[in-house]
Amino acid sequence: MKFQKILSLGVIGATLVAGSASAEVRDIRIGVDVPYEPMEFRTPEGELTGFDIDLGNALCAEIGIQCEWVVQGWDGIIPGLQARKYDAIMSSMTINEQRREQVLFSDPYITPPSAWFAPGDVEIGTPSDDTLEGLTLGVQRGTLQDNYVTDMYGDVADVNRYATADDMVLDMDSGRLDAAFLDFPIGKSTLLESGAGDYKVVGEKITEPKEYFGEGFGIAFRQRDKELAAAFNEALATLKSNGTYDEIHATYFGEE
Repeated sequence: MKFQKILSLGVIGATLVAGSASAEVRDIRIGVDVPYEPMEFRTPEGELTGFDIDLGNALCAEIGIQCEWVVQGWDGIIPGLQARKYDAIMSSMTINEQRREQVLFSDPYITPPSAWFAPGDVEIGTPSDDTLEGLTLGVQRGTLQDNYVTDMYGDVADVNRYATADDMVLDMDSGRLDAAFLDFPIGKSTLLESGAGDYKVVGEKITEPKEYFGEGFGIAFRQRDKELAAAFNEALATLKSNGTYDEIHATYFGEE
């Protein structure tokens, strides 16, 4: 799709020069919740990086625009989009029917599983009503993991909800949580590979039921911004076909 097709939406705010095919456009603003390594986090120098950041920048480059990243806490990330604080959300947001009532999603750009994580010396067994009964479980507030754990185990276990994954990890390190339920890449990075303690995955990785775990991560737009979403979908398809997507994926997740 030619970028000019997007300009009529007013989401990018172009100023056309009379008699010229060129246009001066402002940056696209993308909302992101930080830090969730390896998806989005800061380097020691304070620069934003991660799979979402690198892929988002590559998508904008393919379209022919610049990305401006706006850091926003998860609890307010969809309201921020609706209030026009930014033009899109690219922050490991799972596509599901509940969110589709509020936003327009791109095609999925990655489909990670969720998983249970626990200290290495905690014996839980395959997660179930029986094995989780009486335990204290950690989730990030307002996520699909929160919904799943609350609905499935809220009657038999204590569910602690956290504003960030980092807060959850602090309680895991301090022994105040028996287990946490996270997107697998985030749990792998923040617990298994953090060096902060001895942690393990409990049971199998989880992708079902789709009622909770959706169709993968997508970029969210305001519902009327259909042409903007289409431009990102076309750019995503191009990056997957020319090998750029695989290079970015391998940087953060290794070769498949």
